Amino acid sequence: MKTLRLLSSLVLATLWVAVQAPAQPAVTSQSPVAILTGALSHLSGLVAVPSNAPPRTFTAKIELIKAGGLSKSMAGAKLDLAFQAPDHAKLSVSWSGQNYTLCRDGEELWIYEPAKKFGLLGRPGLPLFSSTPALKDTTPLGPLALPIRPEQLQVLPFLLDLQMLPNETVAGTKCYVLQGSPKAESVRMFHLPAGAFELWLRQSDLLPLRIDWRDAKGAEFEADMVNPRRQETWPEARWKLHPGAEANVRTVPRADLTRFLSVAAKMLGEKIPTLGPATGQHYVVARCGQGRLEEFDGTRVLFLKGTPEEMGRQQGTLLKKQVRDLVNHILYGVGVGSSFEQGRWFFGEIESAEARLQPYLATRDLREMDALADAAGLPHQEVRLANFFPELFHCSGFALFGKATVGGRLYHGRILDYLRGFGLEQNAVVVVSQPDQGNAWVNVGYAGFIGSVTAMNDKGIAIGEMGGRGQGRWDGKPMAELVREVMEKASTLEEAINIMRKGPRTCEYYYVISDGRTRRAVGIAATPDTFETIWPGQAVPQLPHAIPDAVLMSAGDRYEELVRRVREHYGKIDAQCARDLMKRPVCMTSNVHCALFEPETLDFWVANADSKHPAAHCRFTHYNLAELLRAWAAP
Repeated sequence: MKTLRLLSSLVLATLWVAVQAPAQPAVTSQSPVAILTGALSHLSGLVAVPSNAPPRTFTAKIELIKAGGLSKSMAGAKLDLAFQAPDHAKLSVSWSGQNYTLCRDGEELWIYEPAKKFGLLGRPGLPLFSSTPALKDTTPLGPLALPIRPEQLQVLPFLLDLQMLPNETVAGTKCYVLQGSPKAESVRMFHLPAGAFELWLRQSDLLPLRIDWRDAKGAEFEADMVNPRRQETWPEARWKLHPGAEANVRTVPRADLTRFLSVAAKMLGEKIPTLGPATGQHYVVARCGQGRLEEFDGTRVLFLKGTPEEMGRQQGTLLKKQVRDLVNHILYGVGVGSSFEQGRWFFGEIESAEARLQPYLATRDLREMDALADAAGLPHQEVRLANFFPELFHCSGFALFGKATVGGRLYHGRILDYLRGFGLEQNAVVVVSQPDQGNAWVNVGYAGFIGSVTAMNDKGIAIGEMGGRGQGRWDGKPMAELVREVMEKASTLEEAINIMRKGPRTCEYYYVISDGRTRRAVGIAATPDTFETIWPGQAVPQLPHAIPDAVLMSAGDRYEELVRRVREHYGKIDAQCARDLMKRPVCMTSNVHCALFEPETLDFWVANADSKHPAAHCRFTHYNLAELLRAWAAP
């Protein structure tokens, strides 16, 4: 996902240059307020060109010396910027051996990655999805504009504590040097970021040559602008994409790129706070029909009940904001962003997968997805594709019981190492479902996702999956919906195994399934063509260590560490010890959620990652499925 983070930073860099690049002012005072006001007053000369004057092209090279305000790994990046009002902008970046170009050319957008010879050309008026040709985005982009109005810019100097530092020479050019920070009342009233900056402005035209920003937490951002200048209007050809004969350039709906850039910019500032100590406090947030949303010790618990349409409507209504946010992050952030790393168009691939998966999908699941989409105000296709997403992006699990644990209790651990930092954590939810047909069950998941990868039902059957290879083998039931089928239909371990064996299955997946009533567990390795059960104490080539009363599934060094920990604590493992088994390096830094099930008692513990820590190192919240189901009738 390096591409996504890189292009996120490009958006921020573009905005920074647009705000900092004034036309040629006349300085009549040496006061810091007058100098900054003079610079800002001419921004409209760059962005808002009079109708009777030809636009001029502003160009500059930007070198990121320090990037603490963006991504520290971007330090050393070099950017080439060209800007021409009202509707042309181009940004090329060289970073860690990678090169990308992002350009707006009138009403078109394009992004190109030369190493993979892959590009996306976004045009308006194209169908958003191949299955819905009438659904198009024809909204004009409008002129490029500053993020705040010109009159607001004029107020900005008065919101800062400013002072002049001695003049300096940068790259042989004399500069004014301003130092400043937002006033305390400005931070409080106008939500300006707390920190301090130094700004070097070229004396001849007040164009910035250097900026240094340090936030209140010590992160530092420093950038040099090399040879900023206004020149004659670029010809149209210089804004066009010229990829070469062997390049793979896909023409796509422009809205896919605008939404990608919007999500990418948003992700730079997203922070998931660390949960404090559990207090046991919970309360009802909202209701919809028989469903309701609760706040439970700082986490979301969603109760769904009824027909597929009723449950879909309940989730889409109660988690409307989170559903929309997740769809944006998964489809347009991660999905579109992944196209540049893989050299393949994401929507083309996932729609191809959908066409092959859909014949095997239960009608009830589609009905629930569509009702959810209607309630959330989204196209059916977006919610469907978001639910098929795991099929394109392929974790650790264990079950311990008998002699391995205190009192012989069964503990089933599930570690999901998957896309941390890309929009899942802030939309995490524990979903308690009581469908009109089948078992009640709990899904450790995310808003808008009706399938499951981590779950337990009221019969004491728990399951977790781990992705393997086999991408592209999509002629079967989507993995997440197959897991849901186990939850709703299986009351014994044998029934769960038979559902998995029957399939039909896709790709390559590994599962751990446990049965609390019999204190048994099994591992499963499955592809569309093969199905292998791995019982406790059984060694196989991929999992060579046989440990009695244990099913351990992981890979490489993480598997070896899991085996070492189980052996070290064998016979003394309780719930706390089982949760500790998941910590680094058994989990990866991408660890987005962890769950520990005790299927015999229906207790379970869930941890979701925050901005600082993988899930296994965050607070686990304790729930009990039986108690949650009994609470259904509570006022």
